[in-house]
Amino acid sequence: MRTIVITGGTDGIGRALAATLLRRGDRVVVVGRNADKGRAYLDAARRDGAGGRASFIQAELSLVSENEMVLARLRERFDALDVLVLGARHYRSVRRETTEGFEGNFALFYLSRFLLSHGLVDLLEKGANPAIVNIAGPGADLSVVRWDDLELRRGYHGGAALGQGGKLNDLLGVAFAGAYPDGRTRYVLVHPGVVSTSFSGAYDEATASQVEALKKVGKPVDESVRQILPPLDAPPPEPLSAFVEGRRISLDDGSFDRAAASRLDALTHRLLARPRPSSIP
Repeated sequence: MRTIVITGGTDGIGRALAATLLRRGDRVVVVGRNADKGRAYLDAARRDGAGGRASFIQAELSLVSENEMVLARLRERFDALDVLVLGARHYRSVRRETTEGFEGNFALFYLSRFLLSHGLVDLLEKGANPAIVNIAGPGADLSVVRWDDLELRRGYHGGAALGQGGKLNDLLGVAFAGAYPDGRTRYVLVHPGVVSTSFSGAYDEATASQVEALKKVGKPVDESVRQILPPLDAPPPEPLSAFVEGRRISLDDGSFDRAAASRLDALTHRLLARPRPSSIP
């Protein structure tokens, strides 16, 4: 029986993936911020006879401190993990900073995935066929990255924040693969395409209208799950791979640049080292 952790697993693609994995006999830990949705996940698992294999950790993953709490909780409970699925993200039409001083999209969509990827690698290395599946959006051009303004203090737009976040996750995968050259954990970047899912977010009127249109044309959630399962079950042997709507894409087009990944990794360590408001006496 595998042990799988899914962030953003109380709704949309993450919830459907968790339900599928439970039906197949896996142990699934879902991480999400909404306690009611967490209870609904656990109740559904009990009704399906999988209650003993389902668990929920409530956490606001846009906060570094909450990611640290999740890491501690997982370490207390498990000696090994098999798969980490990174799926939490939240669109914001208006720029917002967390109480720790990070822009919200940057913190949730990138920093959390950085912290959990590196923070759980030792537990994953003990798994039978370990993988990190990062559901983001591989393949965008490096030009979407604002190197001098990663937290979009100037000219903020929610779509630009998520577009940049997807590219940052590509570079996270590149840097992760380079950081553990002798490791067994494979990093898999996945873009499921447009999916008729929950589209978690706080939208202005114009964007909300666009989201409703996307829901009408997006593929069913179950179809996206079917595309995610193959690389989750049998990740490619290479340290890093990327898939768009079930099709593997090349990493040789320049958008997965190692120098850019190293640059981002160094910037991230500096950002995480700065004093956070919540930790200042």
